[in-house]
Amino acid sequence: MINVKEQILEATDIHKVTEIISIAINKPVIIENKNFELISYSTASESFDQTQQKTILYKKCPVFIIDRLKKEGIVQQLESNEAPIRIAPIEEIGFYQRIVVKAIYEERTMGYVWVQETNTLLSDEEVTFLTEITPHIGQLIHKSYRKGQEHEGKQEKLLWNVLLHEYESENQIRRKAQVASLPLPDRFSVLVMSIAEPAQEPLLNEVVELLSRFKRHKLQVLKTDLQVVAVISGTKDRKGSAIENSRELVEYVKSALTHEEFYSFLIGIGKEYVELIDMRKSFLEALEVIETADFIGPRPDVMPREFSKLGVYRYLAALYEKNNTEHYYNQNLLNLMEKDSVSHSSLLKTLEVYLSNNGKGKHTAAELFIHPNTLNYRMKQIQDLTDIDFEDFNMKSHIYIELLLLNNIPSYYNRYLAAVEEQKGATK
Repeated sequence: MINVKEQILEATDIHKVTEIISIAINKPVIIENKNFELISYSTASESFDQTQQKTILYKKCPVFIIDRLKKEGIVQQLESNEAPIRIAPIEEIGFYQRIVVKAIYEERTMGYVWVQETNTLLSDEEVTFLTEITPHIGQLIHKSYRKGQEHEGKQEKLLWNVLLHEYESENQIRRKAQVASLPLPDRFSVLVMSIAEPAQEPLLNEVVELLSRFKRHKLQVLKTDLQVVAVISGTKDRKGSAIENSRELVEYVKSALTHEEFYSFLIGIGKEYVELIDMRKSFLEALEVIETADFIGPRPDVMPREFSKLGVYRYLAALYEKNNTEHYYNQNLLNLMEKDSVSHSSLLKTLEVYLSNNGKGKHTAAELFIHPNTLNYRMKQIQDLTDIDFEDFNMKSHIYIELLLLNNIPSYYNRYLAAVEEQKGATK
């Protein structure tokens, strides 16, 4: 490890350092900043777990993972403890066992080094090695904040800094923008389009080219290996105009691509703001939309692309984890699933569509392509098999959220199916 340590301490490229560490300990490695946003990751021989894959896709650790780590007290340990922390696996969210080491520079936490321990634990020597090199990693993270990417122009670098880092004041951003001659929007929203695999980068480049030809509204475009980020301007005195322009831009891209190409992207639109200091907030909101869409694997055009319209979708990951942990089942839905499996009926689907249409029978029947009398018959069956009170808003909301989980997450649906089989066996 001595020669490897010397190589790392002499290296000035954090991506090279990440790769050296991974090769030395033969484990996947991810480096994040203090806000759990991705800085670098290795091309390790072992595959990344689901959490690390999502971190790479979103360029940040998923919100529901951070919430779970807070719940377990791990984030608090990271903040108060400088020693390495070994975190046990959390199987239901695809989180493998790992060690995390804090990277400190000049007595400030700059970030974290995460090492996945899939098959074997790190030895004491390897943990000591990580502890010894993390101060250098902290220094590299600090330098990356100050230098940015050298190939980027001043304007692009500043825009990335506004999106990725927290600024103290509006005036601080405006001063830096003036120096960089960066035009600032009076009203804006941030749009993110993300692909899952680097192999799709040609498609990403095609979208960048499309955006460069979009002249109807002002926008500033940035690109990473997996994402296109666009800051879209609105009209100063017209509230909602930036969001309208973002929608128009999405439709423009959709019309220019094939169906398969367009739905290769996960798309998120942050809320509209007028204060520049909120640009980072809009960016993180767009990423949360993408994170949610990836989690539930939505049917095309069903889940909202806009953060302001996410509604209960924002909480599906947390509810999924809670219900799985507590082995929770809704008995009403189990009864309907059992009836569907025995009679080949469509009561569960009918209930979902009925609730999504806010109980409007005409709209429900039209969407299901059935006669209103058929709908009435099915709703009578649902009422006979369950104790759902369709006058109780809280109960309807709860049922609808559970249906979203059932219909969008195969593993959750399969868990319910297994419970249905148990229920059928118990009644024989």
